[in-house]
Amino acid sequence: MDSRMGRADGKRYSLNDMVKVDCHDCSGCSACCRDMGQSVLLDPLDVYRLGQHLGQTFAQLMESAVELHVEDGLILPNLKMAGNDPHCFFLNEEGRCGIHGFRPGICRLFPLGREYEGDRVRYFLLEGACPAKNKSKIKVRKWLDLDGAEGYEAFLVRWHGLTRRLRQYLTEHAQDEETARGVNLSFLQIFFMKPYAEGDFYSEFAQRMEAFAQRVSLQ
Repeated sequence: MDSRMGRADGKRYSLNDMVKVDCHDCSGCSACCRDMGQSVLLDPLDVYRLGQHLGQTFAQLMESAVELHVEDGLILPNLKMAGNDPHCFFLNEEGRCGIHGFRPGICRLFPLGREYEGDRVRYFLLEGACPAKNKSKIKVRKWLDLDGAEGYEAFLVRWHGLTRRLRQYLTEHAQDEETARGVNLSFLQIFFMKPYAEGDFYSEFAQRMEAFAQRVSLQ
C-alpha cells in the first residue's frame, strides 16, 4: 500500500474483534482503487477465484488485468493499474468494483493491514488509508467477507512463510542468476500458471507446497 500510510495505533485485532472500518458500501468512493501502484499483490487463492469467476487462465489474466513485478528477487503477480489516472483494471465507469464478490484478499482487508505472529494473523488499522467519514464498527471476520475465515488464515500463514523464506533465499543467491531464474519459474508454474481443479483449493495448495519443496530446497 501507499508508503504514506501508517498504523493508526498500537492495537492488534483478531477475527472476532470489532474495528471501526465499515464505510457503508463506500457510497461511490473509489479512492482505494486508484493510484495503488503494484501494491495489490495476488496470492494463489486470489488468482484461483479470479479465474473461476471470469473463466480465464492465469495467462489470459496476464493479458489484461494482472502483471508481474520483482520484490526482493521474488517474482509476484499484482493487479494492474490502468488509464491516464491510474486505477484498478476492474474499476467500472461508475467508480464501482467490477469483481467485488471475488475481489482479492488485500482489497477485502483494506483499510486494515495484517502481520504474522508465528501461526497467527493479526490485523491493524492503516492511518490515512480511507477518506470515508463516519465509519462504523464491524467484526474483522465480517469485514473480510469470506467463508471459512480460519481456513483462509491458515492458508495465509503458510503462504507468508513460503514467500518470506523465498525472498531470503533469493537475496542470498542474488549473484546466481540461473538459480534465481529457475526458482522463480518453478514458483510461478506451480502456484499460478498451472490451473487448479474445481473443489477444495486448500488441499490442492498443500499438495503444491509439497511439490515445490521437492523441487526447491530453501535450507
